[in-house]
Amino acid sequence: MRRRLYFMVPDVASARQIHNELLLARIEDGHIHVLARDGISLPGLHEASILQKTDFVHGAETGLAVGGGIGIIAGLVAVVFPPAGVDLQLVTILLTALIGAAFGAWVASMVASAIPNSRLKSFESAIASGRILMMVDVPSGRVDEIKKLIAAYHPEALSSGIEPTIPAFP
Repeated sequence: MRRRLYFMVPDVASARQIHNELLLARIEDGHIHVLARDGISLPGLHEASILQKTDFVHGAETGLAVGGGIGIIAGLVAVVFPPAGVDLQLVTILLTALIGAAFGAWVASMVASAIPNSRLKSFESAIASGRILMMVDVPSGRVDEIKKLIAAYHPEALSSGIEPTIPAFP
């Protein structure tokens, strides 16, 4: 399980130094992302992807749950009130739940990919003023170690919180 640490840094040079120190601390390059306002060049740093910038993951999770629930209800209705001349089995409920969940996750994630990540709202004003947000995904057991490492060598980097859990796939 990984936890996402947020650090607000003043400039690209500081972000690059922290990035290099995290690599030396054996944090994989793919687990370090930065987010800056448009127009700021981030050479040598991984810019946050659509999964970090938008509510894509939250939308997919919500759509999965809602679509699955609606699929179960549709399956129950189909089994209780079958079309004329058709004998539906209970497996119909499972199939409609799976189809509903897949469709719901797809539609909701497409809609959510156009919505900014709600977890990053508190950082919008700092990013707009030119600061850089670093998002570092670390193993749960190393959270304190990484926070102390950055605090010791970079007092300009403000620790801005910890996200409780990181989904396995982004």
